[in-house]
Amino acid sequence: MEDYELSFWIYVGVMSVFVGGVVKKILASHISAVPSLVAWLAATMLLERLCTLCLPAFLALAGLCAAYCLFGSRQATLATSLPTEGKAVFITGCDTGFGYAAAKHLDALGFEVFATVLDLAGEGARELRRTCSPRFTLLKVDITRAQDVQQALLHTKAKLGMRGLWGLVNNAGLCVNFGDAELSLMSNYRGCMEVNFFGTLSVTQAFLPLLRQAKGRIVTISSPSGDQPFPCLAAYGASKAALNLFTNTLRHELEPWGVKVSTILPAAFRTGLSSNTEYWEKQYKHLIQNISPSLLEEYGEDYIHETKELFQSHSKTALRDLSPVINTIEEALVSPQPQARYFVGPGIGLMYFIHSYLPSSLNDKFLQRLFIKKQILPRLLRKENNLSKIHNHNNNNNISSINNNNLIALQK
Repeated sequence: MEDYELSFWIYVGVMSVFVGGVVKKILASHISAVPSLVAWLAATMLLERLCTLCLPAFLALAGLCAAYCLFGSRQATLATSLPTEGKAVFITGCDTGFGYAAAKHLDALGFEVFATVLDLAGEGARELRRTCSPRFTLLKVDITRAQDVQQALLHTKAKLGMRGLWGLVNNAGLCVNFGDAELSLMSNYRGCMEVNFFGTLSVTQAFLPLLRQAKGRIVTISSPSGDQPFPCLAAYGASKAALNLFTNTLRHELEPWGVKVSTILPAAFRTGLSSNTEYWEKQYKHLIQNISPSLLEEYGEDYIHETKELFQSHSKTALRDLSPVINTIEEALVSPQPQARYFVGPGIGLMYFIHSYLPSSLNDKFLQRLFIKKQILPRLLRKENNLSKIHNHNNNNNISSINNNNLIALQK
């Protein structure tokens, strides 16, 4: 009997840890009310099952969960934002989108901001010069060019003097592909990897001594496509997967130095050229012109055209309000205990919950319904299906003919 009670309490302890971890993920994921309610109902059913087995075990488990939630809320209440005065932040990719909005926001908070752009004469750069404070510094940097990165480092060091760099916001990124992995051009794979991984790696390595000096923060804007197999995003997703692994490794390695590392995983927000019809048309024509004739024949131009239309349609539903991501960048820079990962935007927390706790087959179906809902099959598969239908039809006719002949023979 005692052995049974011991094993039961071990079971209760394990389930307590599991439920607590699930609750923690829910609270940290910023997911909508409906998925949260579903998760809480599941936890309640589990508790009810334990209650039928042993009332004291249920009470202990409920007490542990309550204590966990109260402790978490108390910690959040006690946490205060760090001061921004005298702290410098370096942000990449500020021509448009998250980088542009973050540069303005962090400057308004009192940070000394170093913002990089590709075009100093562009609209984004001009607006930043006009609206930001005298503390603000604008630099022309292509993160794929080592010379540009080193020049930016020297300029930043000269302005900081003996101070270190408090924050590095790795925002610059590129998504140049759409289409199946087999159809994506090698130049797209190399282009995404060059900017999203090697460019970010180059900037991070260059500025790490200044970040270690200040015991500062690294905040990287990544993508859920680096963790999950979104259809038709192989080139972009592969580069973000490499970035995610690099960032996670860096987080462990820099812990002894006092440098905090965070990754932000946003939902679909309307940034850059993603909502521009001409952009998707240009990408489509470029792919059609450069794909091999055999692949074009096997997949069909209508199949690729549908993919373009789906990407364009999806981009139009992207969120216009960038403030959730900008506020998260701020939190990662000023929170005394920043999170390792931030899930920003509706549905992202639910997506990761499904990815973490449900079978991969369900996760794959969820991603396909969420992102790209293909209706047209590749041309070669359509031909094979048609041949299969004709073959089955002929077989059915033959079987019917044989049966009729047998019936006639029996009648005779």
